[in-house]
Amino acid sequence: MLDAVSEYGVLIALLAVMAVSVWLGAIAHRKVESGSFLKGFFLGNRGLGVWALALTVTVQSGGTFLGFPSLVYNHGWIVALWIASYMVVPITGFALLGKRIAQISRRTGAITVPDLLRERFHSPAVGLISSLIIIVFMSFMLVAQFKGGALVLQQAWPGEPIVTLPFADDGVDPQYYFGLLLFSVTVIGYTLIGGFLASVWTDLFQSVLMFFGVAVLTFLAFRMAGGLENATRAAIEQTGPEFASGPGYSPGGIHQFFPVGLALSYFFLWVFTGVGSPASLVRLMAAEDTGSIRRSIIVLSIYNMCIYLPLIGVAIAARALMPSLEKPDEMIPRMAILVTEGLPGGPLVSGLILAAPFGAVMATVSTYLVVIASGLVRDVYQRFLHPHAGERAIRRVTHGSMIAIGAIAVAANIKPVDFLQAIVVFSTSGAGAALFAPAVMTAHWRRATAPGIVAAMLSGSGTVLALFIAGWIGGESLIGIKGDFAPYFLFGLEPIVWGLTVSAVVGVVVSLFTQPPPAPLIRKLFDAPANSRGTAQKPNASG
Repeated sequence: MLDAVSEYGVLIALLAVMAVSVWLGAIAHRKVESGSFLKGFFLGNRGLGVWALALTVTVQSGGTFLGFPSLVYNHGWIVALWIASYMVVPITGFALLGKRIAQISRRTGAITVPDLLRERFHSPAVGLISSLIIIVFMSFMLVAQFKGGALVLQQAWPGEPIVTLPFADDGVDPQYYFGLLLFSVTVIGYTLIGGFLASVWTDLFQSVLMFFGVAVLTFLAFRMAGGLENATRAAIEQTGPEFASGPGYSPGGIHQFFPVGLALSYFFLWVFTGVGSPASLVRLMAAEDTGSIRRSIIVLSIYNMCIYLPLIGVAIAARALMPSLEKPDEMIPRMAILVTEGLPGGPLVSGLILAAPFGAVMATVSTYLVVIASGLVRDVYQRFLHPHAGERAIRRVTHGSMIAIGAIAVAANIKPVDFLQAIVVFSTSGAGAALFAPAVMTAHWRRATAPGIVAAMLSGSGTVLALFIAGWIGGESLIGIKGDFAPYFLFGLEPIVWGLTVSAVVGVVVSLFTQPPPAPLIRKLFDAPANSRGTAQKPNASG
């Protein structure tokens, strides 16, 4: 029995996490069934409190625990500046968008982000275009997360491969495919039965696991490496002095990871898209009240600091302890197993640590499945294909779309892509450039028009896509993230800077040259309701 626990301890711990997630999904299912399917399945009946909102609104993902640490492992301490702006996302993003997005959502009865934009401007075109943009860019992120989940289970699998698969070539172990299948069935399953609340509750549970998993991993990694200073010195010996200075280490000294232009760029990327992403906006729409949004800012700021800063140190220690990893995306799972070797109950401790990246990936996949499915069902099927569909038909199409989305993500990972974090950046940049400026205009500018919002979405996402295509056609860039998803850095700046700029300018100009929205609609959405004596209170926003 003890031998079995020793050999299968990591896998047992991860299976326990999966079992709890399925149980939470079943509880969420009962909650969803108590009310309207659409409002319950896609928005959780607008009941997110402080902790649920704070620990789930900017969803930690496979990029947090697999992609981001792999960049620290590859390039060194400079990546701390790369992620630094993410620490202030709650302070800027929540304050700028949180209250007004929640208010407009309630006043229009919107269930999805395209719903909100459609009702704000009374324009089906705005809703359809925003839905298609969300589906495209979030699908890229979803594919990356499936890879992350499969990688964690692959590292947890004990012993030799159970069977040799005929298509398991190119250095991909059969365990990877077993992990991909097990992960996919579990996450799609509990999301199918519990919807939005399942993704929120499992996300909250997994956020707690992340906190403790990162704390344990950091302690054990520093102990094995002899402290952070010793780890840094050892890593420098394995690489070079650039590992502890800017613009970051690069084999051969050719590739600059983080010159000044990109340092500026990522304060745009993380700050202005962290809460402007579709997954985050829908969480704000589901907030219980404005007070919950305000208090969650403090909670999330502290939580982010306690997650990202320790992970930087862990990656530095990994470079010292495992200096020649061929697949850096596997660094965190390998570290979890390495630092627990010889400890009492070591495999179970490894499982607890691996629950952090595994939970992050599960939470992201669940959230994105709900958002993408809501776009297909609510904003395409119900609005354009079958406007009078009953609840039973909507439920059936929702479940079918989720299964289809999951199957596509699995198929895309039969031959897994390299550099998971590069895909995360592409997806985040595209969605952020498309939606951030329109979200601000929607929330705070009375004069914004439907043509202006459409122009802002298309020009922003188009700019980012064009720069990534230019990078792909032009070959490997000398700066930024290497790989097939490396963009063209115009004037040394990340595409998100140009996407946000073009989106804002085009949206404002087109709005000014098109007919203003109807005054009654603006009064409904921007003016405070009359008080008990019939006098209007101060408006929520100016225009």
